[in-house]
Amino acid sequence: MDRPRQPSGGLYSPEFEKDGCGFGLIAQMDDQPSHWLVRTAMQALERLTHRGAIAADGKTGDGCGLLIKKPHGFFSRIAAENKFELASLYAVGMVFLSQDAARAGAARARLEEELAREDVEVCGWRTVPTDASACGAVALRSVPHIEQVFVNAPPAMGEESFERKLYIARRRAEKALEESDDAFYVPTLSARVIAYKGLVMPDKLPIFYEDLREHDMSTSLAVFHQRFSTNTWPEWRLAQPFRFLAHNGEINTIQGNRNWSVARSYKFETPLIPDMKEIRPLVSQSGSDSCTLDNMLEVLLAGGMDIFRAMRLLIPPAWQNVDTMDPDLKAFYEYHRMHMEPWDGPAGIVLTDGRYAACVMDRNGLRPARYVITNDRHITLATEIGVYDYAPEDVEVKGRLKPGQMLAADTATGELLLPRDIDARLKARQPYRKWIKARKKQLKAKLENEPLTLSPMSKDRLAVYEKLFQVTLEEREQVLRVLGEAGQEAVGSMGDDTPLPVLSKRPRSLFDNFRQQFAQVTNPPIDPLREQIVMSLEVSFAGESNPFEEREGFVTRLVASSPVLSEGKFRGLLAMEEPAFRHARIDLGYPAEVSLHDAIVDICERAVAAVREGKLILVLSDRDLAREKLPVHALLATGAVHHRLIEEGIRCNANIVVETATARDPHHFAALIGYGATAVYPYLAFEVLNDIIRGGETPVADGTVIGINYRRGINKGLYKITSKMGIST
Repeated sequence: MDRPRQPSGGLYSPEFEKDGCGFGLIAQMDDQPSHWLVRTAMQALERLTHRGAIAADGKTGDGCGLLIKKPHGFFSRIAAENKFELASLYAVGMVFLSQDAARAGAARARLEEELAREDVEVCGWRTVPTDASACGAVALRSVPHIEQVFVNAPPAMGEESFERKLYIARRRAEKALEESDDAFYVPTLSARVIAYKGLVMPDKLPIFYEDLREHDMSTSLAVFHQRFSTNTWPEWRLAQPFRFLAHNGEINTIQGNRNWSVARSYKFETPLIPDMKEIRPLVSQSGSDSCTLDNMLEVLLAGGMDIFRAMRLLIPPAWQNVDTMDPDLKAFYEYHRMHMEPWDGPAGIVLTDGRYAACVMDRNGLRPARYVITNDRHITLATEIGVYDYAPEDVEVKGRLKPGQMLAADTATGELLLPRDIDARLKARQPYRKWIKARKKQLKAKLENEPLTLSPMSKDRLAVYEKLFQVTLEEREQVLRVLGEAGQEAVGSMGDDTPLPVLSKRPRSLFDNFRQQFAQVTNPPIDPLREQIVMSLEVSFAGESNPFEEREGFVTRLVASSPVLSEGKFRGLLAMEEPAFRHARIDLGYPAEVSLHDAIVDICERAVAAVREGKLILVLSDRDLAREKLPVHALLATGAVHHRLIEEGIRCNANIVVETATARDPHHFAALIGYGATAVYPYLAFEVLNDIIRGGETPVADGTVIGINYRRGINKGLYKITSKMGIST
């Protein structure tokens, strides 16, 4: 199989891979399998055709598929026909292989080898019967050879342990074949579920996969999905559902989520997976956002989390500003925020682990999900009503999920778990509220009435800083003074006709080389003023801990309402006496005769040494100017230190605080935060504002008011930037 050739130049980037789709699930709540459910799921999928795209050949779609609970009766018959001896506990894997026989054989052998290392037995391979006439010309160019592998568990092995061994073996095989065989892909390898998916139109799925038409293809649970790719390159492997979930929307924080998953992977420890190196990297660094989200969910479940805690860790509801939320439930989310940032953006997600059929909504509720329960105990949930023709008189319950809610049907007990039931389970897990009350501290200013600066610079010294850090008269008047007086950015005309920094004949700030990202076209706009309840700039100073463990000692943290620090809060942070909040100050100045490269390497070495000594707060400062020394730009130093700490596996043991003259407007702060800073103390901005007051250039003579307004204006600017990106926190 040859994957579609992605453009090597131009404006395309794999980072743009996003999905906007139709999804749904159907489950028999008492776990009674039927072929009717499979047929109905395919009918529902067909009625979501309008939510996908179609190529010019009239047959190739962006991808669609079914994720169903393992049809035991069907696979038992197939095994008997092929003379496979199935154990009482067995798994079936759907495997995409290369059309090249040699590469396919090598992939088969490697997967078998890795499964054998986990003490599970491959009892046979089966070629999945397919009908190529269902595929369009585009899909046929990359169609894989599709087989199923049957794997037996030893007699004494439990299902959870079996699933985990299948996961570890699959990850090792994927890593081993990554460079040599880009066709190899395992949509599912599980004792619980199996996926049938591909680059075909929904009405052609049962034609392409002949298995789906067999009368003994019976199941009690099916998740279905029609993909509409946004700025993506359709591939067979990116068709949904994935191994656990199907997703409609965009994870607009995906680049940060992927990067932090690399840093955080060294914190993931569990006896259930003795050697975590075997599964790193934890998530795909390419492909679609939905694929990466599914990867992280799989890691959490393999590490022993239940499906509810894992999904609420990944996609929490809005909780910081919701005063009506149960305090114990709020404590659950506050505790778990230290383990992982939200995977934020418009998201409607349906998922299953073979037992639960569940749906989760993002905190803004930007994707619809409605459900119906009929008197035959079938629950149907989809992006819209009418995905199949049930009789109105058979409907017993119907409703919709609201922003941030999660709903699930437990096919083992027949219970419908409403959002309040799931919330009750989560908050009762541990005494989170007690832990947080005992261990959480609020960062407070060390100075009364918050002056702009305790020891103002003289005019001559300030002039040196303004010249070195490129503070122009225009910036003083139209940026800093306006922020200080009005508490918001100046209003200007749209457009920017200044040359790109690389083409400019004038020295330009490093910040000018960066542009803010905008959400993709499927994302509704977020209003940072009227939707303030779902947005937050709160930051925590704390080392991250192992998400697979829950205990009180992990709660110790210092919380600030904003990453923009006043001098009082900055001093308060450095004055913390607790050993857990020790800091190290790293001067960004370097001798003029030293190269910039060597200076950055030295800064990184000092940062690594400080973290290894147990320092939590790394203060990167360009404040101490001296003759014959130059400052490394704060953005350059922040990014370098951030990535060096990731390479060393200690990034999550530290917080980076930047004391800098370079940050003056919201874009500067956003860039520093985006490249790893937890908080920023913009000392030169406060000095310039103080000088504006000193020179009588503003009618507002109170430095405390000017400082409050400036920080409020920066916060508003950060909210505006995040809202344009389609994220809330």
